[in-house]
Amino acid sequence: MPMTIDELKQKIEALTNELQSQKALTETVKNQYLGKKGHFNILAKVIAQIDNQDKKVAGQLLNELKLKLENHFSNTTSKKQTKQIDFTLPGLPQDVGHLHPISQAMEEITNIFEKVGFTRVRYPEVDWDWYVFESLNMPPSHPARDEWETFFVDAPEPAHDLTYDAKEPRKRHPSLVGGKMVLTTHTSNGQVREMERLKNPPIRMINIAKCYRRQQDATHTQMFHQFEGLVVDKGINIQHLKGTLDYFAEQFYGPGTKSRIRPFHFQFTEPSFEVDFSCHICGGTGKKNGEKCKFCKSGWHEVGGAGMVHPNVLKAGGIDPEIYTGFAFGWGVERTYTLKEGLNIDDIRLLYSGDLRFLRQF
Repeated sequence: MPMTIDELKQKIEALTNELQSQKALTETVKNQYLGKKGHFNILAKVIAQIDNQDKKVAGQLLNELKLKLENHFSNTTSKKQTKQIDFTLPGLPQDVGHLHPISQAMEEITNIFEKVGFTRVRYPEVDWDWYVFESLNMPPSHPARDEWETFFVDAPEPAHDLTYDAKEPRKRHPSLVGGKMVLTTHTSNGQVREMERLKNPPIRMINIAKCYRRQQDATHTQMFHQFEGLVVDKGINIQHLKGTLDYFAEQFYGPGTKSRIRPFHFQFTEPSFEVDFSCHICGGTGKKNGEKCKFCKSGWHEVGGAGMVHPNVLKAGGIDPEIYTGFAFGWGVERTYTLKEGLNIDDIRLLYSGDLRFLRQF
């Protein structure tokens, strides 16, 4: 039978009264009234039974009912949620970034050397062949100047073709320096530049910068960082070098860490040494808990090279080697850092992977 408009009003009133009697207006109760199969949708279907002349009024009544139901549940839910909020609780923590582990290592290295009078400097990462190789006593035939070892910049060479003479070192503006431009293979290009800048010793420099070599594997990257130490003054000898190495080893790796120097050959130092630091895991003994130390195998870690500055390098920097002597050392920041206790980084490329899971550990 058709439903009259009065009967619809009675059903709407009954539904409203029923809602007012609900004590717990949960999500389940809300679905009972406004869900797909809820009371409102069932009631809305009867509009087809209303006389045509009353359908407009019926539609208005149903719209008012739906709005009233939605407001009722919305207001009740908001009040319920407001009561549960504790405004004294701390807010959600925000993600905070931090320095990259290599930047942290560079800051630590800088602070260590600044305490003993070294000045932090930085020189070009794209430099003339003369500063990178020739001024460092490397002849044109030296293997390091081979294109399979070095990134050469595709740029015009200066017009001045000047031959290096160790007896008469060149003192001129960089634009007059002969040779190609290269991506620096080491931070040693800063040695002669620092001598030219200060002109007269004493010199106590620490240079940290990017370097580039055509190598890429688990222990090498084509771009890496080095820190270069240079000391030039009257009476500087190997004892000063050894004392500086021991000082850094203890400061960076912890008390009791020692350095060891072994004879080697570098073109720009004479004599030259390979530098090892004692293993902080086994205390330099090579054994841990009665077994061979898995970290170092021998009690020592090789970290880099060092030596007394070659007289030809001093001459290239305009310093008289008959009056002054000096020492220099240079190591990879990544290599030095990954030897720290507890890191266990077996692939140096991880440092530049951009993987947040790795970086968040630091």
